[in-house]
Amino acid sequence: MTTKIAIIDDHQLFREGVKRILEFETLFQVVAEGDDGSEAMKIVEEFNPDVVIMDINMPHMNGVEATRCLVEKHPHTKVIILSIHDDENYVTHALQTGARGYLLKEMDGDALIEAVRVVADGGSYLHPKVTHSLVNEYRRLSNQTDNQIQTIEIRRPLHLLTRRECEVLQMLADGKSNRAVGESLFISEKTVKNHVSNLLQKMNVNDRTQAVVYAIKNGWVEVR
Repeated sequence: MTTKIAIIDDHQLFREGVKRILEFETLFQVVAEGDDGSEAMKIVEEFNPDVVIMDINMPHMNGVEATRCLVEKHPHTKVIILSIHDDENYVTHALQTGARGYLLKEMDGDALIEAVRVVADGGSYLHPKVTHSLVNEYRRLSNQTDNQIQTIEIRRPLHLLTRRECEVLQMLADGKSNRAVGESLFISEKTVKNHVSNLLQKMNVNDRTQAVVYAIKNGWVEVR
């Protein structure tokens, strides 16, 4: 099925760039564009997109406020936030309002396409650098309470994953992108994607963010 997408960003050149990347995918269709959060509400009501890609900093109504309103009135609409901020406070606030994804504007085209696919399928997607920020915040909060992160024994899930998949999972927790994982392990980015797909299936999770959170809770990866 075709995924209908709306792009909301107050910079026209950036919108056009995002649109060109998305239109390389035959099953993606950009149905509307807007330049502020209030316009996003009208666009969703008129075009009923599956995914809304929303800038976080816009005049009149910012992306976080718009996301909150959209999710309340149109819960079927999935929002991906675009931002220049990788601070965990921005990320947490955006996710608390109902966003399904959070991308940094420094992303590459492959990350954008992957994020839309994952979110359209019902998952969540965070930029790798953002994932690492949230992991660090999780560690900080845990250390304040019971020092759990410092004392937990790391047990690689070799009963479930191969050694290579365990290496990839650790690098996802470290906040590395697919390209960075490939460079570290001297394998192609396509091979990394295959490893990620396999470990998601074996762990029975929908996306890499869920995989990292699950791995941390079970002591499968180091939080560093």
